[in-house]
Amino acid sequence: MLDTTSQLCYPTQGDQMETKVKQAYLYDFYGELLNGHQRKVYEDFFFHDLSLSEIAEDEGISRQGVHDMIKRCSRALEGYENKLHLVDKFLYIREKIGTIQNLARSYDETNQEMIRTEIERISNEIIEEL
Repeated sequence: MLDTTSQLCYPTQGDQMETKVKQAYLYDFYGELLNGHQRKVYEDFFFHDLSLSEIAEDEGISRQGVHDMIKRCSRALEGYENKLHLVDKFLYIREKIGTIQNLARSYDETNQEMIRTEIERISNEIIEEL
């Protein structure tokens, strides 16, 4: 599960990139479910690195209003993921495809049967996950 609520607005330096990546995935999969105003505020904060004050000034709302909206949007996106698991499935499949690609690159005549068997096993796992 993706847990971003504890790092929403003030992540530590080490967690900042991970938080942005998680938020980007959530937004990519579920962002269209937010209304236009929510999307703009969310994008300004997470993707354009604007401060709460800058967004508040641009949108004509309070800094607290921006903070609350970002938190609400993040919870909504996380809620969609908790129900649908599209990001989790995408990451799982991407990992398995990477393994298949590595196996294909290591293919040679001496280990062809082992690689074929492993590729079939991974492919079946992906199909079962879908």
